[in-house]
Amino acid sequence: MIKQKYVLLNCSNKQHAMRIISYNVNGIRAAIKKGFIDWLKTDPADVICLQEVKAHKDDIDMASIEEIGYSTHWFCAQKKGYSGVGILSKIKPDNVFEGCKIEQSDFEGRVIRADFGDITLFSVYFPSGTSGEVRQAYKYVWLDEFLEYVNKLKKKRKKIIICGDYNIAHKEIDIHDPKSNKKTTGFLPEERAWLDKFYDSGFTDGFRHLNKDPHHYTWWSVMRPSTRLENKGWRIDYINVTDNLASRIKEVSIFPQVKHSDHCPVYLELGDA
Repeated sequence: MIKQKYVLLNCSNKQHAMRIISYNVNGIRAAIKKGFIDWLKTDPADVICLQEVKAHKDDIDMASIEEIGYSTHWFCAQKKGYSGVGILSKIKPDNVFEGCKIEQSDFEGRVIRADFGDITLFSVYFPSGTSGEVRQAYKYVWLDEFLEYVNKLKKKRKKIIICGDYNIAHKEIDIHDPKSNKKTTGFLPEERAWLDKFYDSGFTDGFRHLNKDPHHYTWWSVMRPSTRLENKGWRIDYINVTDNLASRIKEVSIFPQVKHSDHCPVYLELGDA
């Protein structure tokens, strides 16, 4: 059985503005070869949530990241070269929790949490379901287990931010071709209904809170390289916040010009409390 690890860092943080990025890097080592470290040097955010790092801690160039001023926190999959999440932060968290006490999810390294004062922030890599019926069935199990976990946590931690690759495009506006993809995993009615339930449980879509425009995507298929140039993508990466934080959202953006991955970074700035 996988045991949840706790890293206690014990400090207090006043609730000032926080710049947050969520980014599926599709392999941190590959991203570093494509200029990820140089991008970090541009100070893109105070806290960067990574997904699909595909590496164990010993394989990651921690020193180059920490020299820039980021503390590094990782929760890697037991299987090498698979899944894994991380949080890079210029703001020292009070606590870091690796995993979510759900055995299969923790085995796959899908959830890491950091607390900053009264705000709890997650980096989460949702299952994709693209490899077949078995994984699609597991995706539905995972979604329900994760929402139950979050709802229990909300009783103690009222202000929550969930960054991640959700592997679900919510609305037709979030996918370039909704008609031909209506039976494709990531845009199935059951998956979209789960996101409806998730938002109804007390969460706000951070990007859509300020930006209602179409043609904003965060992932493009590598099967056809031209899809990114043509902007034929999906918005499946999110920074979602509990409704009580929505009024503090000051700026949101998506950065398709940042190209270390088949995904791109998603940005949200939280203003002072």
